[in-house]
Amino acid sequence: MVMFKKIKSFEVVFNDPEKVYGSGEKVAGRVIVEVCEVTRVKAVRILACGVAKVLWMQGSQQCKQTSEYLRYEDTLLLEDQPTGENEMVIMRPGNKYEYKFGFELPQGPLGTSYKGKYGCVDYWVKAFLDRPSQPTQETKKNFEVVDLVDVNTPDLMAPVSAKKEKKVSCMFIPDGRVSVSARIDRKGFCEGDEISIHADFENTCSRIVVPKAAIVARHTYLANGQTKVLTQKLSSVRGNHIISGTCASWRGKSLRVQKIRPSILGCNILRVEYSLLIYVSVPGSKKVILDLPLVIGSRSGLSSRTSSMASRTSSEMSWVDLNIPDTPEAPPCYMDIIPEALQTARSLCMPLSSSSCHHLLILRWIPASSTTMCSEQVEEKKQLYLPVSFCLSSWTLTFSETQRSLQWSVAPPQPLTP
Repeated sequence: MVMFKKIKSFEVVFNDPEKVYGSGEKVAGRVIVEVCEVTRVKAVRILACGVAKVLWMQGSQQCKQTSEYLRYEDTLLLEDQPTGENEMVIMRPGNKYEYKFGFELPQGPLGTSYKGKYGCVDYWVKAFLDRPSQPTQETKKNFEVVDLVDVNTPDLMAPVSAKKEKKVSCMFIPDGRVSVSARIDRKGFCEGDEISIHADFENTCSRIVVPKAAIVARHTYLANGQTKVLTQKLSSVRGNHIISGTCASWRGKSLRVQKIRPSILGCNILRVEYSLLIYVSVPGSKKVILDLPLVIGSRSGLSSRTSSMASRTSSEMSWVDLNIPDTPEAPPCYMDIIPEALQTARSLCMPLSSSSCHHLLILRWIPASSTTMCSEQVEEKKQLYLPVSFCLSSWTLTFSETQRSLQWSVAPPQPLTP
């Protein structure tokens, strides 16, 4: 009976453990073996693989597909390999035996290392320790691969634009429209870049709307003729509320590309695509959404992207559903949307007249065609609406929502027809 020979350590070590590899680069390392007692080893082998896999359940049907990028096998030898009978290696306690290996990744597109809810792209090196009359022992080590995407190609440097208009109704009665047009300077970006958004919004419906923008990732899995799509909201920005009958513009509104992986476009069973959504939330109606496609790259001419930077993108992402529902939203509270400068104006109004301390201010809503608002000094009233400008006593205070400024004049207030 052959006794089991205990192995002290058996591991795969890469020469550069932090490196993120690209197509055509060499992967090199060592297989290290240490034993607790004299052990005969028949062979040490390695198998390097790169595989994309997708798997999910569609009812009672299992949707499963694989795609192979890399396969490399080799039998390793020591530099000064001692051998005994039958050309086996005799390993002794207290020594460390290192088997060196090296191979090149294939040229051309490779799937970027990825781990998602229904699929993954993994690259690894597995080592096998063969001993006579003993089960083969295995050890495995993963390494990272990033498919290089250069965002400085003419196609990815070209501007992207779109526009959309939606008619709004209330109980089947037309209630104006909401329109959005937007443009970004280029299509390709890298981690850390700023997306400069130029957009115009017009609101002619009777509701207050809110413009927003978000970077969204779409993860598409394909297997057995079936498709599974998940979306994830990565980062977002919002603008000021747009009241009825007014317009708003973004001129270079900035949205940073956070820590995300490059786009995966070359795999036939798994894709990761990005887009910039510019949308307007309309209470009681569906959103008006513009979808501008993005390509997130691994190589940018705007700044140097080293392998150390690429290695920082290797953390796993948590896939969650995009929180942009199509269900109607409740109208916002008017007190929540009063601009900060208007709140300041209210505090400044009280000391202007000795009698004003005994009165409260009523701000009345004005139709969309009007450009000013007026106040009345009436005792014990507590109504408040959103103005553009108002006057008090013999002073006139004008608030510019677009310029965020306050202007005073001594002209007497003009009467305003209710």
